Amino acid sequence: MTKRLVLFNHKGGVSKTTTVYNVGWMLAEQGHRVLLVDADPQCNLSSLILGDDFDEYYLDDATRLQNIKDGVAPAFTGKPTPIQPVICKSPDRQPRVQLLAGHATLSEYDASLTFAQNSNALATLQNLPGAFHELIRQVEEANDIDYTIIDLNPGLSAINQNLFLNSDFFLIPTNPDPFSIMALQTLESIFPRWATWKTGNEGVFRDSAYPLRPGLPKFVGTVIQRFNVRKGRAAAPYRDNIADIKDITQHRLYAALRNAGLTLPDNEYPEALRNNGFCLEEIPDFGGLLPRSHEAGVPVFALHDDELNATGVVLANSQDKRSQIHAQLSTVAQTLQDLMH
Repeated sequence: MTKRLVLFNHKGGVSKTTTVYNVGWMLAEQGHRVLLVDADPQCNLSSLILGDDFDEYYLDDATRLQNIKDGVAPAFTGKPTPIQPVICKSPDRQPRVQLLAGHATLSEYDASLTFAQNSNALATLQNLPGAFHELIRQVEEANDIDYTIIDLNPGLSAINQNLFLNSDFFLIPTNPDPFSIMALQTLESIFPRWATWKTGNEGVFRDSAYPLRPGLPKFVGTVIQRFNVRKGRAAAPYRDNIADIKDITQHRLYAALRNAGLTLPDNEYPEALRNNGFCLEEIPDFGGLLPRSHEAGVPVFALHDDELNATGVVLANSQDKRSQIHAQLSTVAQTLQDLMH
């Protein structure tokens, strides 16, 4: 069965979309078939993959309905047709990646979903909480997907809660600033509250046309990113925040998640990961490689030498940085595979 991973942090600017894109591409590079789900109305993930074809995708009759919002529309608009798998788009240079495109007005369904998730006595709303899971499940089956990775926006919406709870695993991207630390502290109560809703309502929707995905998602760690490096390690302003993120995750957040049934058994986390505050990797800022990757339509680690647009020492430095990022994301992908067995 497809393993489904969701990336979530209600703080913005922590590179959620970049991480979804990079980890998904890396898993595909390692031979897996990967579905990337863009559930953020900003559609940044869709823009990364569609590139210059982005606008045309939402205007062309052949593709404009092939997205997450129109995919669940039969349930949310009361159409007499069942949910069907939408057609996905692959990046030119990575056919094993499939995109379930986002939609700028996806949040229009949030009010209906909120009502449905809190009014379980109304039969007319029974199919809404399981609709996103059903769409993703059908797309996974149609494309023989090994791993699905879901990109959410930073909010605490019903759609985010729903997609979080209809996943198997979750990864928390962070960056080393005081607001990320505050966000982690609030997740100690937010995630358990969501889990309580799922535990109490899974049976309520079991007989609907679109039931919920069984069980609770399990924590697989954090990724700390977007910081500058000096002399081979995080620059001084970031180091204390990195240490605080690891400490809070290890000694507070993990305990709250475990009590809520949101962790794997303790012995399934590698000792090295536990001792590192459940941080899979510390990934520094991509710097000048990021615009090059956007131009080429590939992650930073997949850039060819001629796409680095540099010579001499600058080229050598860019190659070294590309290799470092490739190694780090390869480690993240492998650790995730080990945890999501």
